[in-house]
Amino acid sequence: MSLKIAIQGIKGSNHHQVAIDYFGNDIELVECLSFDALVDKLLSKEADQGVMAIENSIAGSIIPNYALVNHNDLHIIGEYYLNIHHNLMVLKEQKIEDITEVSSHPMALLQCKDYFRQYPNIKLVEDVDTAETAKRIQEQKLTHVAAIAPKVAAELYGLDIVANDIQTIQNNATRFIIVKTKNNVLPEAEITKASLRFITDHKRGSLAAVLNVMSDCRLNLTKIQSLPVIETPWKYSFFVDVTFTDYADFTKAKSLLNIMAEDFKVLGEYKNVRQ
Repeated sequence: MSLKIAIQGIKGSNHHQVAIDYFGNDIELVECLSFDALVDKLLSKEADQGVMAIENSIAGSIIPNYALVNHNDLHIIGEYYLNIHHNLMVLKEQKIEDITEVSSHPMALLQCKDYFRQYPNIKLVEDVDTAETAKRIQEQKLTHVAAIAPKVAAELYGLDIVANDIQTIQNNATRFIIVKTKNNVLPEAEITKASLRFITDHKRGSLAAVLNVMSDCRLNLTKIQSLPVIETPWKYSFFVDVTFTDYADFTKAKSLLNIMAEDFKVLGEYKNVRQ
């Protein structure tokens, strides 16, 4: 029986590409037009696992997704890094001179904005998904409208690519996390990365003390992101990623952080894929 994998977007999107790369082709795709809908599919058991973008090397963190993982008690069981290639595509026989509007996901537009400075007549319009726009152009035979999407979207929906790799920075990668409602227990020897969440009090040096514990336990801090605690104004939670070579070091750190930090939570334990 094929795994049901929820993605943000539709076939032809970057999330679709990650699902294929991570799980293989023998999957049942559950298309969602928002990350909230993706979480709902997991909670309702309409999907077994989900693919969720969490940060981009150019645009930074997708902050709401940290809160979604935490508030819905999702478990991060893996990660995947995808090199992003943004391509400008149109209906067959259209040319770039014919384009008056480009519609795509806000992140894609942000990453390609420098390219469009040479085309001041083109209006940039935010949409829910890169591939969804490509599909709509094909279905509705939209002329003068272009999509920014992965190459696979042009292949799926029969569009012409009029410009390749239009992203501002060519070395552009997005980190995706693989999530599910129950923890996937790997052998301890294979676990080399963890995602944590905690709150510190307002005392001077509280965060520094927590970070010192991580350092003393030989954990390498690879990511730190703060989010407001909605219920308590001017109080912040911290989301951190740490890597390690010995699971025993992480076990020691967990026991100490559970005492030192408020509302300490392990969001996921998995394999580090970037050395």
